[in-house]
Amino acid sequence: MSEKKPIPNKIDYKSSGVDIDAGEDLVERIKPFAKKTSRPELLGSIGGFGSLFEIPKGYKKPVIVSGTDGVGTKLKLAIELERHNTIGQDLVGMCVNDILVQGAEPLFFLDYYACGKLDVTQASSVIQGIAKGCELSGCSLAGGETAEMPGMYNEGDYDLAGFAVGVVEKDEIIDGKDIKEGDILLGLKSSGPHSNGYSLIRKIIESHDINLQDKIEEETIASLLMEPTRLYVKSILNLKKEVKIKAMSHITGGGLTENLPRSYPNYYKAQINNNSWKMPSIFEWIMEKANLNIEEMYRTFNCGIGFVVIVDSSDVSITRGILEANGEEVTQLGQIEKRGSNENLVTYI
Repeated sequence: MSEKKPIPNKIDYKSSGVDIDAGEDLVERIKPFAKKTSRPELLGSIGGFGSLFEIPKGYKKPVIVSGTDGVGTKLKLAIELERHNTIGQDLVGMCVNDILVQGAEPLFFLDYYACGKLDVTQASSVIQGIAKGCELSGCSLAGGETAEMPGMYNEGDYDLAGFAVGVVEKDEIIDGKDIKEGDILLGLKSSGPHSNGYSLIRKIIESHDINLQDKIEEETIASLLMEPTRLYVKSILNLKKEVKIKAMSHITGGGLTENLPRSYPNYYKAQINNNSWKMPSIFEWIMEKANLNIEEMYRTFNCGIGFVVIVDSSDVSITRGILEANGEEVTQLGQIEKRGSNENLVTYI
């Protein structure tokens, strides 16, 4: 006969690795952050089963625009450097900048935070960054989910996902259908690599045994790499009130080469003057350490251009003026041209 296994002591949820009290503590801590992001259309507060949000007044034929994203392996750097207070802004930026491309005003944001063991201080810092990103984008942090999953994540690790919902008037959707030859591409400066290419960046750090406290032009490599994603929402929404925007592109993974063609028909191409802007020092550092050519850089990183607006040539001056008045650094990158049958969708001169 087999021996009987001893009857274990009481096993509750906390002893199995999930602390309900910590979760409740986190909700209470983040309520003040979320309150700063509140819009009048938000009904209720954080803590319910679902978030309720009214369509803002003034829309005649509102179309809902939604987007979801994460921050990739930049999260690993945030964890290793113990810099948790800005990675939330990256999360918001990846989502709201995406829905902005179609002309949508971001309304509200939801986050998903997953970990092995909930560190309330760490999680609170992350979500404070999310709230900051929402505040800068004019959207409400309407709710989210915190999942404590022992056995799924190593101690200290966590993962993030974000979900943005916006609205645009049906006849104001920006889809590139009115683009014509001669339209001008204006690039808005990025704040750094944003949240793309970090698997390659981390490989550089590992391969070259990089000290992240070393400096490039008076700033540490760590600070340059962790600079949060720039949020273009308020600048673009202000521009949209005054100028007919033909198309826009959020320059994320795939860089200019892969993202620009998503904004115009394939019988056109974007001809870019690659001397029209100076690639920031952090990208020059990446290019040197990874031994990449310029074509590979343009296909992997934003290289200093985080967002592109396409307008009629007659609107370039007013567009530049509005964007610069809203704090953007603007570069005239090139123009839209007819594409030959064997030409690439983006060409560089």
